Amino acid sequence: MPDTKSIIKSALNLKPQDRLLVIESLIKSIDKPDAEIDEIWAEEAEKRRRAYKQGKIIGTEYKEVFGEDLK
Repeated sequence: MPDTKSIIKSALNLKPQDRLLVIESLIKSIDKPDAEIDEIWAEEAEKRRRAYKQGKIIGTEYKEVFGEDLK
């Protein structure tokens, strides 16, 4: 199996569009959704929504957080 340096050297000799394809493929291979984390966040979002609806927490306006109006 080729080592990392030789893989990078070979990739750098590719046409720009082929290098982009390699980059995109590598990013996709490590950026896969995690169903467990998604479920945890969905539960947390629902808890926060319920607390807001029950008046247990208050919201913060978008422009207060980001300093601009929502467009």
